[in-house]
Amino acid sequence: MTKTSGSDNVLCGRLLLIDHDAACARQTSAELTEALLVAPQITHAGTGREAADHLRKLRYDVIICELASLGDLAANVEDAMSRLVRLANGALILAVADSGSVSAALGAMRAGAHDYLAKPAGGSTLAGRLAELAQRHGRPRSLGVEVTPEPEISDFAGFVGASSAMQFLYEQIGRVAASAAPVFITGESGTGKDVCAEALHSRGPRAGNRFVAINCAAIPRDLMESELFGVVRGAFTGAHEDRKGAAELADGGTLFLDEVGELDLSLQSKLLRFLQSGCLSRVGETAARKVDVRVICATNRNPMQMIADRQFREDLFYRLHVLPIHLPPLRQRPSDIMLLTRHFLARYAQEEHKSFSDVTPDAAQRLTAADWPGNVRQLQNLVRRLVVMFDGGQITTDMIEAADIESRVSTPAPVEAPRCEKRTVLPMWQQEQRIIEEAIATFGGNISMAAAALEISPSTIYRKRQSWSELAATG
Repeated sequence: MTKTSGSDNVLCGRLLLIDHDAACARQTSAELTEALLVAPQITHAGTGREAADHLRKLRYDVIICELASLGDLAANVEDAMSRLVRLANGALILAVADSGSVSAALGAMRAGAHDYLAKPAGGSTLAGRLAELAQRHGRPRSLGVEVTPEPEISDFAGFVGASSAMQFLYEQIGRVAASAAPVFITGESGTGKDVCAEALHSRGPRAGNRFVAINCAAIPRDLMESELFGVVRGAFTGAHEDRKGAAELADGGTLFLDEVGELDLSLQSKLLRFLQSGCLSRVGETAARKVDVRVICATNRNPMQMIADRQFREDLFYRLHVLPIHLPPLRQRPSDIMLLTRHFLARYAQEEHKSFSDVTPDAAQRLTAADWPGNVRQLQNLVRRLVVMFDGGQITTDMIEAADIESRVSTPAPVEAPRCEKRTVLPMWQQEQRIIEEAIATFGGNISMAAAALEISPSTIYRKRQSWSELAATG
C-alpha cells in the first residue's frame, strides 16, 4: 500500500472514527495507520451518542462517520449530522455511506459534512480523500500529511474557467458522472447546461453509448410526445412510418431533456410513469418497450416557483431532482472572463484566418466589469463579432463599443451613496422568521417546498418554529 507523504516533525491530529461495525472499524484503523506515514490518534465510537460524548470531552481534527451509525442521534441522517457538526468544533467531517445511499450522503453534506465516500473505501482511498480535504480547507498539518497542491484546472470537458466556483463544478461532475441516478441541472441561460450534460455522459459508464438531447422548449406541444417516445405508422396524419423517439434512441445511454419545465402537464405525467417503470409506449401503440437510459434534465427557471404556479408536477420534480448541479452565472466568476475571452479570440481568429494578439488593459477592465446577463454565450457572441468586424491586432475599448450592438457591455455607473436614515433593525431571529414564514406562505403552507426554495432542510424549519414559540412564550 502506498503511503501518503508526510514528515516526522508534523504533528498528527486526532481522528474520531464512527462505525457500528467494530470489526470494520478495526480494519479501517489499521489500513489508515498503514496508509499514513505518521500514524493518527484514532478513537472509535460505535454509535452517534458515543461519538457525541467523545466530542464533548475532547477536540478532534477529523471525523470519519459511517452514516448508518448515527441512527440513535436523530430520526434522519440530516438532523443527526447537524447535531454532530455542532459538536465537532470545526473538525473536518468525511461521511461514508453505502453506494446506494446517495440521498443520505447529500443530506449529510447539506447538514455540514465536508465530503463523502461510497463504501467500501480502503485505507489508501480514505487517506487520499482526507489529504484533499485538508489542502482544500487549509489544514494539511492537522492530518499528519504534507500535500502538494494540484494545479487549478482551466479547461474541463468543454468548460473554460479556473475560479473556485468552476473548480467545485468540475469536482461535482467527476463525482456525479459515475452514478446512474437522474441529474437536475439549473442555471441561467448561457451558463453551459448542455455542456454540463455532455460532460456527465462522457465521463460516465455510458460514454460508449448514445447521448440524445431534446429541447423541450423548441418542439411544438402536439409533437412533443412522439419526439420523446416515438410513433407508429398511421397514429396520426403525417405518421407514414414507425419511428423511435428520443428515449428509445438513447437506450443504454443518456437522455438529456433541456428546458424540462416547458413540458405540457399531461406529458409530464407520462414522463413520470416512464421514469418509474423504465417502460414506454410509442404514440399509437399499446405494447410497452423496456428502455434503459440515464436521464439528465435542465432548466433556467426556478422549479419551485413553477410547482407553486402549477406549471410543473411536484412528484416529477422529486423524481428528477436526485443529484442537483447548479451552474454559476458569469458575473459570479469574474476571474474567468479574460480566460474565456482569450479562448474565444484564439478560436474564432483561427476560423476567420485573422491574427489577434490580445486585449488591451482598458478593454480587459471593461469586459471584467460588465454584468453579462447572457453569461458565457453573450461573451462568446461578442468576441466572434469582434473577430468578424476587425482585421486583427489588440482588442480595444473602441472596438468593443462598435461591436456591442446590444449595448450590454458597459461600465457600471457610480452608485450614489445612500442617505443615512434612522431605521429600525430587527433582531436576527425575527428577520429569519419573517423570511421563512413568507416562503411557507408563498408555497401555500407546504414546508417541504419552502425548505427546498430556501435551500435548507424541512427539519430546520420545524426546529426554528419551535424555538420561536419558546421565545414568544418567555417574552
